[in-house]
Amino acid sequence: MTSIDPGRLSLIELFQEEARGQAQILSDGLIALERSPRDPVTLEASMRAAHSLKGAARVVGVPVGVTLAHVMEDCFVAAQEGRVVLDAGYIDMLLRGVDLILQIGQARNIDAQTVLEREVDAFVDGLNARLAGTGAAFEVAKIAPQDDAFALSQELMLAKPPVEEPEPAAPEPAPAPAPSRTNDARMLRVRADTLDRLLSHSGESLVESRWLKPFSQSMLRVKRIQHDASRALERLNETLGETQAAQLDTRAHAALDEVRRLTAEAHRQLSERLADLENFDRRSTYLAQQIYDEALACRMRPFVDATGGFARMVRDVARALGKDVRLVIAGETTQVDRDILDLLDAPLGHLLRNAIDHGIEASALRRALGKPEVGTITLEARHSAGSLFISVSDDGAGVDIDALRRAVVRKHLASGETAARLTEAELLEFLFLPGFSMRDAVTDVSGRGVGLDAVQDVVRQVRGSARVTQEAHAGTRFTLQLPLTLSVIRSLIVEVAGEPYGLPLAHVARTLVLPASAIDMLEGQQHFSFDGRRVGLVTAHQILQTAPFEAAGDALNVVVIGQGAGSYGVVVDRFLGERMLVVQPLDKRLGKVRNIAAGALMENGDPLLIADLDDWLRSVEKLVSSGELGPVGAGASRVSVASPKRVLVVDDSLTVRELERKLLASRGYDVSVAIDGMDGWNAVRGADFDLVITDIDMPRLDGIELVTLIKRDAQLSGLPVMIVSYKDRAEDRQRGLDAGADYYLAKGSFQDQALIDAVRDLIGEAKS
Repeated sequence: MTSIDPGRLSLIELFQEEARGQAQILSDGLIALERSPRDPVTLEASMRAAHSLKGAARVVGVPVGVTLAHVMEDCFVAAQEGRVVLDAGYIDMLLRGVDLILQIGQARNIDAQTVLEREVDAFVDGLNARLAGTGAAFEVAKIAPQDDAFALSQELMLAKPPVEEPEPAAPEPAPAPAPSRTNDARMLRVRADTLDRLLSHSGESLVESRWLKPFSQSMLRVKRIQHDASRALERLNETLGETQAAQLDTRAHAALDEVRRLTAEAHRQLSERLADLENFDRRSTYLAQQIYDEALACRMRPFVDATGGFARMVRDVARALGKDVRLVIAGETTQVDRDILDLLDAPLGHLLRNAIDHGIEASALRRALGKPEVGTITLEARHSAGSLFISVSDDGAGVDIDALRRAVVRKHLASGETAARLTEAELLEFLFLPGFSMRDAVTDVSGRGVGLDAVQDVVRQVRGSARVTQEAHAGTRFTLQLPLTLSVIRSLIVEVAGEPYGLPLAHVARTLVLPASAIDMLEGQQHFSFDGRRVGLVTAHQILQTAPFEAAGDALNVVVIGQGAGSYGVVVDRFLGERMLVVQPLDKRLGKVRNIAAGALMENGDPLLIADLDDWLRSVEKLVSSGELGPVGAGASRVSVASPKRVLVVDDSLTVRELERKLLASRGYDVSVAIDGMDGWNAVRGADFDLVITDIDMPRLDGIELVTLIKRDAQLSGLPVMIVSYKDRAEDRQRGLDAGADYYLAKGSFQDQALIDAVRDLIGEAKS
């Protein structure tokens, strides 16, 4: 077998591009034929795709491609003529042929090409073996590459399916038709970064065009001033009266008349110029908006571009699991930002595999439940309320909430009592945690607990959100809410320390004006009531490390960010309104700027920074864990109480935490709190403490595991740890001490002084 001529590599690349398109047609057609094996339209489309590939392979001189496409074409012709029925076995083999098509051209040396040729020969032999009993078997000889001109002339003819009559001699090549000058569908290749720059420049032009609006408004004010001057002159004439006017000399009369004339002329000229300015403003803004919309449209692609291989993947995974599943795709024409579309392949693949493995039941069970034997998974994309919504839903069994609750307890993510109190919505959120899986054994499809975690990571990258809902025996739905484009963000503009910042609205839960009287102290931190729960309060000044916050009055401007228990209220200086911001990426040489996602320009041309609100939340959590969260109020500034002895209290009970905090704080200790073992572990790694007091039974990470982690850490091993627990059995005490705890105190028996004495024994008085 000869190697491919390097001079033909560009043709090979063109062939590969065509092969990808035709392979997608074949893949979609074969999956459709599995449901309707005699559908004439699908058979014709599949046969034509194979025929086109055969011609393209012959032109570029890839005989293995000619052989492969030829045998597939003949198989489709046999199906058209009723000699074979394309059942699941045939579909499996022909899909294997599609995979081989995609490998053609990638083999750039003799050995690789030889391997590919052997695989193609095995494919042909296997297909013939299946056809042997039907009378439709055929022999395929290797087709050597023909002269390019002859091959091209052959392919310019639309060859018909084989018939019994001998094939006519090939006609002379027909001249290619001249390209149409009015072909609106002409395509050009443009680099992605060129489109990005075009969008950036068009966004700037849109901002610049809007600069005329305030200028026009200022001119209107000038016009009103000029009009007021004319009226004042008229009142002057009335005041002078005829008697006083008669006393004016000729020169004064002439000057007064000249003032009247010039004022009237200025009024006329200003009115005309102002009308011209308004027309120019309207036209330029419209044109800039059109240019921007067209540039933005260049970044958009139909959702179907991201779904090409999903039908094949669903079929293969379902067959591997012994299930019968069909995929329905809705909203194929929904326009999606190119960058978002490129990121969707892996997350949607995870969700689809998850639906097949965890959602859809086996056919026998579905039949027993009165469901159709074939399970249905629906992949849908739609625009709504300025966002892109993509959902993956199935008609399967839904999530077994009881099994999910047991898995949460088994993985020590919550105690049995805590898990029993969790609502269905709260339990479903555990599915997105890293490493979480309801499978006990790892398979090729699931069990490693990385699928939904990966989905969550990608969604967060594009400033979106993910949620899951389910109904027992009716199915599960995963919904991704994503921005329409990464180039434009609808943002809330706020002022912090005299600078504007854009907060993406997708991450803003609420804005409110909070009276100072609504702020309470809880566990040493300031909170306020929001939607029936307590939400912590922090200033944007402290997050961004700007000048200290000074409250202008008794009311605070608060932005609520985050979700559920992870919500915080962020105090800003002023609300400046909502804007559509054209995202300007920061210079890559800056790296990741803490708390900042990108830049943008306001309508007046002033620059601003777009906040990374996920970073803001992480910054707040770090401030909380390190005990450096400053107070909010008049004259408040970033302060942290410095105490010689710092104590971390770790307990999932609010009552116990607050009791221990107040007791120790009253003795002069600087006390920080953590709500569970994982929170405590993060705290001790992020700040220095003199003592850790921990409970045992806690979600995510219990006290024994926390003690073990601390004592195994080279930098933390010397940190004293006291266990305070309701468990008072000898074996419980021994378990805690074996883990490395320095002191064990039972909650049910200790008095206030007992706790203080134990702390003093371990670290001494609050102040040295």
